[in-house]
Amino acid sequence: MKALIADDHPLVRDALARTLRGVEPGVEIVEAGDAPGAIALLQQQAVSLLLVDLQMPGMDGVTGVRRLRALFPTVPLVVVSAEQDPATVRAAFAAGAVAYLPKSESPELLQQALRLVLAGGTYTPALALADLHGDAAAPRPDLHSLTPRQRDVLRGLSRGLPNKLIARELGLSEGTVKIHIAAVLRALRARNRTEAVVLARQLGFDPAG
Repeated sequence: MKALIADDHPLVRDALARTLRGVEPGVEIVEAGDAPGAIALLQQQAVSLLLVDLQMPGMDGVTGVRRLRALFPTVPLVVVSAEQDPATVRAAFAAGAVAYLPKSESPELLQQALRLVLAGGTYTPALALADLHGDAAAPRPDLHSLTPRQRDVLRGLSRGLPNKLIARELGLSEGTVKIHIAAVLRALRARNRTEAVVLARQLGFDPAG
């Protein structure tokens, strides 16, 4: 697997490279400091994943995302940005991004998000979810509605345990564990287990608590 990281700050590129290697140890990483450099590399090499900053030279924000998607439609594009305005996040997805990663997130959370992307999913910052779904009345992701047992199940999910091991640890049947997982996904407005773990940590959930 080869990934391109495009950002005008070398320290950010280095941090993203280390984060990505934590998810995919064998990944080959190429780097660019601006949009023209990223385009040149994409034209020369087969890349499986593209991580781009919205404000690097030549990018022009979301317009650059749209241009990259038009030029390289088969390469999954992940925006990594300091901007967290819901309108910007929404515009990036409309332009073709598969994920939006705030630079303020912890490396652990970024790894969870990248793992989700590499599995073929998408990732949206929790605070922008309601706005992105276009439903201001929709409930926001909420940890407080989880029962103590559902929190126990969520801790198992955070450790990457399969349903059988969660059931064994908690003294439950696998069917009951599945019911609790469905409730967790519903409360967090998550589409799958990995996304639920990412969202829960964004909302302050402590797997060890």
